[in-house]
Amino acid sequence: MRKPRPPAIQKAAPVFAALGDPTRLRLIAALCAGGALSIAQLTAGTAITRQAVTKHLEVLSDAGLVHDTRQGRERLWELEPAPIDEARRWLDAIAAQWDQALQRLKAFVEK
Repeated sequence: MRKPRPPAIQKAAPVFAALGDPTRLRLIAALCAGGALSIAQLTAGTAITRQAVTKHLEVLSDAGLVHDTRQGRERLWELEPAPIDEARRWLDAIAAQWDQALQRLKAFVEK
């Protein structure tokens, strides 16, 4: 597997930072399951305020993970899957490097 280049690292970092918050991760999960959702739908059944969800959605939007469209007075939020696919490729690359390191360690110990 090829090693990611530094510009790709700078592009991926905001995605991982945005996904590092439990509330934002919950929002991503809701958008994965429900398609385009309003802030009212995203806050239904939770203790989090609409204002807090709006701030979290802005962070996710800045990272390229979600986008919004206006429908009347509402904003509907949708998932952008490409950054998540890129994050998965990063994690796959890290996992492959880890597996290689463990194989080298195993070979060394078994000698």
